[in-house]
Amino acid sequence: MSVSQHRPRRELAVLAGAVGLSALGDWLALIPLALHVQERGGSGFAVAALFIALWSPAALLAGPAGLLADRGSPARLLTLCALLAAALCCTLAFTSALAPLLVLTALLGCVNAIAHPAEFALVPALAERRDLVRVNGQVEAARYAGFMLGPVAGGLLAAGGGTQLALLADAVTFLALAAAGVLLARRVRPAAARSGRVGLGSPREGVAALGSDADLRLAVGVVFVSLLFMTATPAALVVLSTESLGIGERGYGLLMALWMAGMAAGALALARRVPPRWLGAGALVAVAVQGAGIAASGALALVPIAAAGCAVGGIAHGTKNVLVRTLIHERAPGHLRGRAYAAYNGLRNTAEIVAMTCGGLLLATAGARWTLALAGGLPILVALAGLGTSSRRMQPAW
Repeated sequence: MSVSQHRPRRELAVLAGAVGLSALGDWLALIPLALHVQERGGSGFAVAALFIALWSPAALLAGPAGLLADRGSPARLLTLCALLAAALCCTLAFTSALAPLLVLTALLGCVNAIAHPAEFALVPALAERRDLVRVNGQVEAARYAGFMLGPVAGGLLAAGGGTQLALLADAVTFLALAAAGVLLARRVRPAAARSGRVGLGSPREGVAALGSDADLRLAVGVVFVSLLFMTATPAALVVLSTESLGIGERGYGLLMALWMAGMAAGALALARRVPPRWLGAGALVAVAVQGAGIAASGALALVPIAAAGCAVGGIAHGTKNVLVRTLIHERAPGHLRGRAYAAYNGLRNTAEIVAMTCGGLLLATAGARWTLALAGGLPILVALAGLGTSSRRMQPAW
């Protein structure tokens, strides 16, 4: 194999490694930071405000963030965002008052909202079209590895009073992401330049791009509606582990580890086996299987069943994410990919914020097992309805 053929693989490995390291750093810092905010605010409302400040910018800034990824160099944009995030983490490390801490967290959320579409836009620029599922699987698996290891490291730092150290470590991971952006900037041109399009364009075109293809429109709609229920799962698993299963916090950690490991396995091994023409239908099947895993986790209040449900749900979750990412890469116009993904990310974050809020109320009134039954069962119905719509569309009009 020639040097030119090896180079894209090295660059993709650099991107995947940087994404995984950055995800690890984010969760490594988030756990101690949430505990620190709780101590300062004295209530769960302060912690909720922290998560809203961090995640809501992805929904509020979806249009401008995607437009920046499409009109400029995604690698250079990623570098700039990573440097700004590193500076914000360093400032957060030496901030103790609650109000400025929440403001800085919101600014960090704004930077992340811009960085994610830039990272997404890099993948097709580095990968051949036939390798998109495989490459998306590698990037997502690296992210899930960071998600799995980050909370463990963050919990250990929190136990040792290491909020400041955790935030500084997160800053280092952002510097690594910035270095990766510098390495990749030499290869990747702006999407507009690759497509030959000129003009400023509109941030709203991302939403239109998601609706321009029937399979993409259906998959995104089903995923959005399913997330309105599924995102209540983590909180419900906490209560299930401590009250119904009797396995405590360590048992909850094990269930979440099984879920994350399943996500990585689905992203790496299962998603690539779905034929390109079945990406949309495969995503809908994955939603249904994920819902079944969630519902099964609380059905009998038995530890083996809950563990199996989390593993299966995680595999389907990772598969779904890779298939939807690849579907956006393939079906959205090249000059709109950043805006299309930013719109999708904004819809997803909106659904998750709504689900976390309503899921807390449902958990308080109906309990963990009923919450899991609804969080899994309703998405199954939505996915089956989507599959029915898809199959009717493919039938000949006789």
